[in-house]
Amino acid sequence: MTLLLAMIRHPSDTELVDRFKEGDRTAYTEIVRRYQDRVYTLAFRWMHDDQIAREVAQDVFLALYRALGGFRGDAKLSTWIHRVVVNHCKNRRLYRRRRQTDLHEPLEGRRTDDDVPARQLAHDGPGTDAAIHRSEAEALVREALEHLDEEQRTIIVLRDVEDLGYDEIADILGVARGTVKSRLHRARATLAKVLSRRIDQRDVI
Repeated sequence: MTLLLAMIRHPSDTELVDRFKEGDRTAYTEIVRRYQDRVYTLAFRWMHDDQIAREVAQDVFLALYRALGGFRGDAKLSTWIHRVVVNHCKNRRLYRRRRQTDLHEPLEGRRTDDDVPARQLAHDGPGTDAAIHRSEAEALVREALEHLDEEQRTIIVLRDVEDLGYDEIADILGVARGTVKSRLHRARATLAKVLSRRIDQRDVI
């Protein structure tokens, strides 16, 4: 009985999509409630601007409303939403790049399991004040990520920021799992080189 009540109160994404297709618009409201924080957070980490992140989130959920009736479930709803956020952010960045020569859109990194995560690339080691060091390291990573190309920045934010699995990233980007891993390895290597130069410059200063 408890399990049945839990299923009623917390329907799966598939159930919500089916209800929407049957005319239940409250299902769309539930999907928005379920994903709004995640969409905003991802957009903010891409754009590093609160207002633009909110606009991207609005655009994403408008696109979701228009497309949900034809959603076939070839990929998970969460994967599809991530893909739409990434595409909207890329379009926004491209638009801004065309309008200005100096673009500052920092991101931040987090964990991984088979290579050095982006955040740790700027770590100087133990012995420093944890809070101050973490703040400085994250600032270095944000600055360094500005020097990565779009492909490298995308793979870093999906894996090290959003902590998505390789298979889901592959679905979002439309590439093979092995391609995701090789791109991530190259992106982290590039980031490490940029960080190394910036740390050296900071030490000189």
